[in-house]
Amino acid sequence: MNNLTHRIAVEYEKPSAFNSCSTEQAWASVPSEPNAVEREELISKIKAQLIEKNAVLVSHYYVHPDLQDLAEATGGLVSDSLEMARFGRDHPAQTLVVAGVRFMGESAKILSPEKRVLVPEMDANCSLDLGCPAEEFTQFCDEHPDRTVVVYANTSAAVKARADWMVTSSIALKVVAHLKEQGKKILWAPDRHLGSYIQRETGADMLMWQGACIVHDEFKAIELDALKKQYPQAKVLVHPESPASVVKLADAVGSTSAILKAARDMKADTFIVATDNGMMHKLRQQNPDKTFIEAPTAGQSATCKSCAHCPWMAMNDLRNVLKVLEQAGTGYNEIQIDEHIRARAKLPIDRMLDFAQQVGITSKPNVDSAITQGLGPA
Repeated sequence: MNNLTHRIAVEYEKPSAFNSCSTEQAWASVPSEPNAVEREELISKIKAQLIEKNAVLVSHYYVHPDLQDLAEATGGLVSDSLEMARFGRDHPAQTLVVAGVRFMGESAKILSPEKRVLVPEMDANCSLDLGCPAEEFTQFCDEHPDRTVVVYANTSAAVKARADWMVTSSIALKVVAHLKEQGKKILWAPDRHLGSYIQRETGADMLMWQGACIVHDEFKAIELDALKKQYPQAKVLVHPESPASVVKLADAVGSTSAILKAARDMKADTFIVATDNGMMHKLRQQNPDKTFIEAPTAGQSATCKSCAHCPWMAMNDLRNVLKVLEQAGTGYNEIQIDEHIRARAKLPIDRMLDFAQQVGITSKPNVDSAITQGLGPA
């Protein structure tokens, strides 16, 4: 089967424990699209392998539509990273194939240590994860021992292991408000835009690690405002990893699940969406009579690094899903985490889940969708 790929350089910000920031470079590979015949062959073989290997496929909203559709067609799930991990934990399959980026595979392994967790592409990274190395982050935490450490889900197992709390983009507001009521000062990592949004909304004392998502950081307020003028009836949906100037223009702000809910519930026919354009597939599936327009990442005020799609999410395709299934049991692309780190990383996740239950947030369909209103509108 033809599997032509080419490599691209991806720049991302790498903050340090001393609040300095450098620009680093990583790589992503771009797989070619299969033709119609190959595509059907791949899908058929993957379905057979999932059954043979007692495996289930979970896919993030940002990966290729083929993988989203295949996950749902085979009894898997399309969702955010935490719900992917929880679904895998609760599913009877003993092998989990996690189509997303590497930290998502780690999250699944943290919750399911007894299961085999596979990722289609081990080099599929995340700028938030890459920009928050565990050693430097630990130094940052050690320099501020009076602060409660709250980290976003988009971090490595080692960073989670240093945290007191892990949060998703939706429950973060409630958790930080709760900590503020207790008189806690917070050390937040890694996304500075999400952290600043939470700080503005809660008034909490927050010290920020200065990371950013290369996708959401590129949305531009000047260009978005111009687009709004072209579509004056459109509602603007924004992920809170975006810059404050973009969030300010939003009609609703929230996580992936919150954006889906807003699109379903808001009385509008047209939406401008500021998040990874992988979301467009699910948005259009669920709302076939509505129009969804990508928020701009380029224009007179910008240079486009990601063009609204994570280059590492794009590394997942049918070919490498099939390959990792065929090699299941050999160690190929299998997530391994030191048990001490895994057990310690599970504590902040459990703390968040226990808090969610205490405040009446149900686990279905997931944490994010239950508290959409907590994040927006801006």
